[in-house]
Amino acid sequence: MRHSKQSTIVGGISVLAVAGLISKVVGVLYKIPLARLIGPTGMGIYHQVFPTYNLLLTISSAGIPVAISRLVAESLARDDRQQAKSVFRQALKLLTILGLIGTILLFLISPALSNMKGTSSALWAYYMIAPSLLLVCMMSALRGYMQGKRRMAPTAISQLIEQVGKVLIAMPLSFVFMKDGDFAMGAAGAMLGTSIAELLALIYMSVDYFLNREQNEPIPNATHNVSLTKKIVAISIPITLGACIVPIAAEIDSFMLVRLMSAYLPENIALIHYGTYTGIVFPLINIPTAFAMAVAANMVPNISAALEKKDSKGIDRASNTGLRLSSLIGMPASIGMSLLARPIVFLLFGGQQYSSVELEKAAQLLEVSSLTIFLFIHVQTTSGILQGLRKQRIPMYTLIFGVVLKVLLNYTLVRVPGINIHGAPFASLLCYFASLVPNLYFIRKIGEVRFDWMGLLVKPLIACVPMGLAVVFVQRLFQNALSWTALGLSVVAGVALYFVTAYFIRLIQKEDLPKRWRKN
Repeated sequence: MRHSKQSTIVGGISVLAVAGLISKVVGVLYKIPLARLIGPTGMGIYHQVFPTYNLLLTISSAGIPVAISRLVAESLARDDRQQAKSVFRQALKLLTILGLIGTILLFLISPALSNMKGTSSALWAYYMIAPSLLLVCMMSALRGYMQGKRRMAPTAISQLIEQVGKVLIAMPLSFVFMKDGDFAMGAAGAMLGTSIAELLALIYMSVDYFLNREQNEPIPNATHNVSLTKKIVAISIPITLGACIVPIAAEIDSFMLVRLMSAYLPENIALIHYGTYTGIVFPLINIPTAFAMAVAANMVPNISAALEKKDSKGIDRASNTGLRLSSLIGMPASIGMSLLARPIVFLLFGGQQYSSVELEKAAQLLEVSSLTIFLFIHVQTTSGILQGLRKQRIPMYTLIFGVVLKVLLNYTLVRVPGINIHGAPFASLLCYFASLVPNLYFIRKIGEVRFDWMGLLVKPLIACVPMGLAVVFVQRLFQNALSWTALGLSVVAGVALYFVTAYFIRLIQKEDLPKRWRKN
């Protein structure tokens, strides 16, 4: 039983992680041809519109899917299928209303936003992306319900449909919209393509839901709708606020970093430093964080179900499995990207609008920033565990604490001319470390989880030693040449040695492997 439960957790994480990773990579690669098509002007409009859209999307849909997942898992643990269905129906109504409000609001404020930001040409881009707020909210209800039932594949497939749809639909629409070199309309075409991709993903999720309904599906109980809505809102508000903290911190960075550097640098140089940091480093370190979302999404229903059954061993097992897998992926991703920062940056972004000086600075920033991957993945995992333990306010408070420290350290370091933008990654490291430590403390105290520190820290570090040596050896063999061959061989050699070592020291357990690979 223990092995089957662990396999279920690992399988769910694997499905979402692979889909999330592919989606992140496609998302990063998609922007390269898009930038060439619509140019810096079009991309400027694109990046002006998205932060507003993301903030509204986070407010409307970040917390409720987690609440659905938790409440559905708890209901099914009690074998109360009627309650599980009631949770889904009520949450779907709530998310549809919020999505509709968000869409209408974005339509109404688009002219004012365009004028406030000094880019009236962005108006049509706002209009084209607005409908996707409603579509994503409705899809979030379906995702939360299926994750509560521990069916992770539909969410994974819908994520792939979203990203592939952007490439296959948004690019041609950008080309069609961009008549007579109108880059603003090119950006609007890309936004419309995004909305259509979200519609296709929603259609897939809806079809999957109807095809997989139970034959004798229970009729939802309408008598407790008000109390159920209150419960969903009570769970989701702290999660939503917590999800808004990082985007808000990024918004603070956008004001703070440039202003601090402008005290001793020309404004255009300060903007270039900031653009290098956000345009190169952020997309790269965001790729492995797809794994964090996968682990957190799996932690909530598994921990919730174990808590409902008063299964303390199940809570301990699920928590340690999630943390071990977070270390298994997070530590080599952090160390490997740090060691290969220079070739990654120069090969991916060389030959574009960045000079060699800017690329060198980006590589230096990535060397430090990549170390946040390990911490961020664990912050997300521990947040998922605490949400499953019905303590959703704790990760919100710990993240606020971390962000406050980040702002203070930004102010202390970035204002120093000799440090400048290099202080920002160190501030992020402190932010996530300061959030992680109290999260672990509360998991130990509330969930009575006994952490497996060998699997969490010691074994991943041991496995990273041969990986790091292999990467350094291959790079020196090629005399640190900036070539795809050298980078590819470094990655293959490092990954192979890491996972072989991890298997032999039992960081990777038999239950983590696909069934056909396991020995009897």
